[in-house]
Amino acid sequence: MTTVATMTVASLAACGSSQPAATTAAPAETKAETTAAATEVTTEAATEAASDEGKVLNIQCWNEEFKSRLTDHYPGYEAVDGTTGKIGDVTVKWTITPSTDNAYQNNLDTVLPENENASADSKVDLFLVEADYAKKYVDSDVEVTVPVKDLGLTEDELKNQYQYTKDVVTDGDGNLRGVSWQGCPGVLIYNRQAAKDVLGSDDPADVQAAVKDWATFNETAKKMKDGGYTITSSVNDSYRVYSNNVTTPWVTDGKITIDDNIKNWVDDSKALVDAGETKTYELWSDDWSKGFYPDGKVFCYFGPAWLINFSMAADTDGSIANQGGWGAVEGPQGFYWGGTWICAAKGTDNPTLVADIMRQLTTNEQIMTDIVKKDSDFVNNKPAMDAAAKDDSFAFKVLGGQNPLALFCAGADKIDLSNMTNYDQGCNEEFQKAMKNYFDGNASYEDALNLFYTAVEEKYPELSH
Repeated sequence: MTTVATMTVASLAACGSSQPAATTAAPAETKAETTAAATEVTTEAATEAASDEGKVLNIQCWNEEFKSRLTDHYPGYEAVDGTTGKIGDVTVKWTITPSTDNAYQNNLDTVLPENENASADSKVDLFLVEADYAKKYVDSDVEVTVPVKDLGLTEDELKNQYQYTKDVVTDGDGNLRGVSWQGCPGVLIYNRQAAKDVLGSDDPADVQAAVKDWATFNETAKKMKDGGYTITSSVNDSYRVYSNNVTTPWVTDGKITIDDNIKNWVDDSKALVDAGETKTYELWSDDWSKGFYPDGKVFCYFGPAWLINFSMAADTDGSIANQGGWGAVEGPQGFYWGGTWICAAKGTDNPTLVADIMRQLTTNEQIMTDIVKKDSDFVNNKPAMDAAAKDDSFAFKVLGGQNPLALFCAGADKIDLSNMTNYDQGCNEEFQKAMKNYFDGNASYEDALNLFYTAVEEKYPELSH
């Protein structure tokens, strides 16, 4: 999800709609005031219409992210305490179940199938899902979500959203069953000092030339090692870039398949590890994150805006991010990582309020622009991101004043989820876990592959290979 100054017009245009920039229609302040007024009227109307519906809005999520978005940006939301809020005369109750050990999904699997029969004040009205397991709830055997068209959201209202964010939550019959306020296209995030030391330049154009495809990337890895750096902190850093660019799904007609691009990741990663050009650390481990600091001697990570702004120790003295020492380029291939989708639970007794939350947080351009400004999210609105990509005030401090939004915009338009399946999360996790044995020299490739097959078929007994 090159700097703005050196981006081509075509790249910038890829970020937005075919319409002129919003400022050509009206002065920014006038448009903002008009949008804000329209939002207030719309939300008041929705609150009034919802007065005949449920008195408790129950929201299920796994962390505080969506809660902060609703609290900070939904018109009329009032915080009461850590787990309760108010919208008009409706009480908002938050149930936050961490994702650790699959606890969040286990909770959803318990409450959603019986939601229509639950008492009014305990019905789940709205719940959140991530890309890795969204299809599980979108295409579930027991219907647990409400198509957004049944809530009154129209295709015209959703026209400015990135297509891939719709594909994630579209069922087999073509029904859209969720919406997202954010997009998560990724970029290659590089250590500017390492680029200067090894490549002789930290200019994005020069760096992109050194990582433009995987063959060139692997050649640069050799140079980085000679210069005292590893190309990445771990083989797992690049996994999503390869896995997002497959040409076949993990499962076809009940059979597990290994796509050529997944095999390319194995081959490239094994060569890098054997040459001492990267490691096999687990993502989020202490060893993996050492590269956030100069002494870690890591050239690059792969990630979306949230990784850059919130996960690379930007608030810690001495970190590369704190010193504005990272840069961003497209890298060898486009990819995405993460994202959160809002779904209406089947059985909700607050459909009007749920629909308005979806509408305001994912289609209201002014609110979405505010989210970009206040939360550094890459939002799911092409015109908003098109404007931000051309505005130097949206530069990232952690990137030394570079505005990477045009890169993210171009990447978001290229994301293809046509090969997504309900089994992706399990297959991706077990494949990386099994291949670590091969990379570390503790198993042959064939033995590691068998470990993968065994683990996946235990997790999904209906599959074979």
